[in-house]
Amino acid sequence: MNIQTPPATVADPEVAATPDIAAGRPSQADAEAAVRTLLLWAGDDPLREGLLDTPKRVAKAYREWFCGYDEDPEELLARSFEEVDGYDEMVVLRDIRLESVCEHHMAPIIGRVHVGYLPAGRVVGISKLARVVDAFGKRLQIQEKLTAQIANTIQDVLQPLGVAVVIEAAHQCMTTRGVHKTGVSMVTSRMLGAFRDDAATRREFLAMIQGSRGTMEG
Repeated sequence: MNIQTPPATVADPEVAATPDIAAGRPSQADAEAAVRTLLLWAGDDPLREGLLDTPKRVAKAYREWFCGYDEDPEELLARSFEEVDGYDEMVVLRDIRLESVCEHHMAPIIGRVHVGYLPAGRVVGISKLARVVDAFGKRLQIQEKLTAQIANTIQDVLQPLGVAVVIEAAHQCMTTRGVHKTGVSMVTSRMLGAFRDDAATRREFLAMIQGSRGTMEG
C-alpha cells in the first residue's frame, strides 16, 4: 500500500518554523519561545528556577547584540564638516573595540578596528567612525565582509582621497569549539584610493596603527 504524505499546511512544524522575512520580525514572545526550545534541546529544564527568566534575558541581549540592523551607516556619516582650514593629512582612529557575532556559529567575534582616511575637503566627527563600525559589527558577520563594508561606506559617503581599514579579531567559533585554538587572531584589511595606490601612504597608516597593542578578549 502506498502511503501518500499530505501537502504541508501552516500547521506543519517545518513550515511554521520558517520565518516570513517580508512580514517583519517575530514577536518578543516568539523569541522567548525559541530560547525555551533551545534550552530543552540542550537537555535542561526551562521551568527550573534558574532558567525561568533566561528567555527574556536572552531576547533582551539579542536586541543589544544585533542593534546594528536598526542603524543606517550612511546616515551616520551624512553630517560632515568643511571648515578644516585646508587640513588634508591623514585622519586615523585606532583601537575601536569590535563586538560582533559569527554568522556561521553565532559565536562572539571580539577585536579592534583601525580606520584611516585622507580627507578631500570634508571631515566627519570621529565618534561617527566608531558608530559605523558598530552599525556593521553588531550584525551577523564574517570578518572579511565587515572590513569591506566599513571601508566602502566611508569611501562612498565622504568621497575622500582614500580609506584604510584593518581589523584584528579573535573568533570564539574557533577558540571555544572545533579546533579549540586559543590565542589566535585574524587580521583583515581593505585599502582604497591613495592607500591602495600609494605605498608611502599605506606605510604611514600601518606605522601609525602599529603602536597599538591592546589586549583582545576571546
